[in-house]
Parts: sequence; structure tokens; C-alpha cells
Amino acid sequence: MLAGAGVAATGGLLSACGGGSSTGGDSKVVTFGNNLSDQVPKDAITAAVKAFEAQSGGLSVTINTKQHEQYQEQINNYLQGKPDDVLAWFAGYRMRFFADQGLTGDLSDLWSKVGGNYSDALKQASTGTDGKQYFVPFTQYAWGMFYRKSVWQERGYAVPKTLDELVALATKMKADGLVPIAFAQKQGWPAMGTFDQLNFRTNGYQFHVDLLAGKEDWQDKRVKDVFDTWKRLLPFHQENALGRDWQEAAQSLQQKKSGMYLLGAFLGQQFPDAEKEDLDFFPFPEINPTHGIDTVEAPIDGYMMAKKPSNSDGALKLMEYLSSAEPQLAYLKADPTAVATNQKADQAGYSPLQKKVADTIKNAKHITQFLDRDTDPGFASEAATNGLISFIKDPNNIDSVLKGMADQAKNIFK
Repeated sequence: MLAGAGVAATGGLLSACGGGSSTGGDSKVVTFGNNLSDQVPKDAITAAVKAFEAQSGGLSVTINTKQHEQYQEQINNYLQGKPDDVLAWFAGYRMRFFADQGLTGDLSDLWSKVGGNYSDALKQASTGTDGKQYFVPFTQYAWGMFYRKSVWQERGYAVPKTLDELVALATKMKADGLVPIAFAQKQGWPAMGTFDQLNFRTNGYQFHVDLLAGKEDWQDKRVKDVFDTWKRLLPFHQENALGRDWQEAAQSLQQKKSGMYLLGAFLGQQFPDAEKEDLDFFPFPEINPTHGIDTVEAPIDGYMMAKKPSNSDGALKLMEYLSSAEPQLAYLKADPTAVATNQKADQAGYSPLQKKVADTIKNAKHITQFLDRDTDPGFASEAATNGLISFIKDPNNIDSVLKGMADQAKNIFK
């Protein structure tokens, strides 16, 4: 983390299983829990926070950064301890999960001031089950099939519109000596994105979110159909995925060793600036004509407030600032793989890829957050992670995998 211009950077977040920083109630300091641990987004959020300090009238922000996966794993203990005043998290189910437990601060009054910055869909994603708001959106990005335009032009590849066309394209890529689909699962979560795409393309948005909410059975034939389709596609995926992290898989795309990669737009962080213009994407192709490509996975990243912040006034000022277009656009200058959530943000500086992402999100009938954000944290970290790893290890063992996931879902979603 870069530290400067009054921004203190530490690695102390979640220390001893749950304490954020304490300022002792210092009215001039706001503590900020950050999960953007990779260098590019880490530098980007630092730039946005420094801009806040410059116009805050004397407030300073202490940024406490934790490695991304560890942050997610330890968030429950963190919130029950002494969390930072403002802390990074995700919209939707995962935000409501902690709001329902009374572990985060009510931001409804703040929303009465900043609500005009956001669409109704973003407000809905920021609202708890009690109708109050507990989240301020900051940036958003889309998941899809990413590829290098130059490689596709050179090889004469065309964007597939259906699953059969995707299989035909992957077959051609394999014959051309490319890995058709880059793939990584070392960190446990990337393959969840593949499941999401296959499930809502096959069974539709409503079945997808109901399944993740424990309202449908993982042993349902519709779920087995998803894994059967995935089994058909696995031979086109990069081998040894369990030993590879997403950054390495993205680098194989950047190095022109892979033809495409199903991931979030953040994979562009692995591309040098001079090559970012060569990156393009398309929504995952149609599987079931009933649903077409009406759903887009577009996670919303943003911020919650501690239930009892050490500096509540400073925390609210920081969150109001983060809801505005200025810091979101400042962040995007350093990390142009996402788009602003503020609907008034000027898109004139967006790259062609960002404009395509923004249009894809805007035109989607349904938006999902991502499996590990759209379901119970315990189910995501245990049942889903282990189930998908078991399937990748042995794709012929689908029935056993789904029975295990179904049994765990029944225990978790009582």
C-alpha cells in the first residue's frame, strides 16, 4: 500500500481474529478497512482516499489492508470485534447477511442525501431486509468471456452466440495450438463464476438466485444439467486449474497462450497499459433460448459502516464522498477494469471496453452479484468451494458432488 499525504497504511486489519484499528475516538482520524490487496486496485483506492483528505477540512484516513481472500474469511469475527469505521464489502445478499445481525451501521439518512447518485437497482442492492440502507456502492464490473482482439482477428475467430458455437470455436482454438479457455481454481472462488454463467443461462435468473438462497434442491435435475454442460466444456479448459491462481490464468491470456477467459473485468489488471486496448469481451453465450443472455453477473463493490464507529461523523463524510463521481473516476484512472456506480459519472474518459461493460450492465434484465456474494457465507466457503473442487477433480462424480452440496445446503438453510 502506498502511504503518503496523510494516508497511513498498515497490514493490521483483522488482527487477532477481529480487531480493526482504534483511533481512541480521534475526531480527526477515520479508519478504513480495505480488501483491495493487489497492487493496482490498492494504489487506486489510496488515490481516491488521498483526494478525500485534501478536501475534508483536516480529516485523515488510516487505511488498513488485508489480503482479499483472508478479509472475506475473517469478516464475521472482524465485525464482531472492533472493526474500522468504514469497511469494504459487497452489495446484495452478503451485505444483508451482516445487516440482519445488527453488525453494521444504518446509512438510510446518508442515502436521503446521496440516493440521486444511484439507480433503483443499486439502491435495492444496498437495502437490508428491514428496508434500510447499509451500503454505499463504489464500483461495478462485469463477468464474461474475455479475449485479445488481435489474436481473434489474426485467426479469424467470431464471437459465439450459442453454446454449440462456443464448443466449435473452442475446438478450432485447440487445433490452432491455443488453450481455448484459461482456467484457475487455486483460490477456491473463480470456478463459481463458471457455475453462475452456466446455471442462469440454462435455468434462468430466478432459479439461480433461489438455488443460492436455499429455496431449490442441489440434486434437482436442472442443476445436474448444468454440471453435464460443464463436463462437456471442461476438456477445453486449461489443465491443472487447482494449482493455478486467477492472475496466472489471466497472464496466459495476456501472453496469447489462451484464446479466452471467463472471469471478471478485473483480469485486465494483469495486462500492461499498452495492451489494455487489445482486451475485449462478450457475455457468455445462450444455452436456453427461453432465457437468452438476459442475465449479467456484475458484482457491486462498495462500503459499509461499523455499527459503532469511533468517528461516526468522519465515517459518514468519507462515505458521502465515495458515493460521488469524483473519487470513483479517480479510482478508475488507476484501475480502468471497472465502471463507476454513480450514474452521473462522466463516461467520456472510459475506454471502449469500459463503455461496453457499462452498456452490458445497463441493458441487462437481471444482475447477479457472484455465487459467494449471492449465498450464505458458510455455504459458499465450504459446500460450494469443496463441491466445485471435487467436480473439477472428477467430473464423472457429479451425483456424489451434488448430494454433498444438497446435504450441506439443508443444514445451512434450515
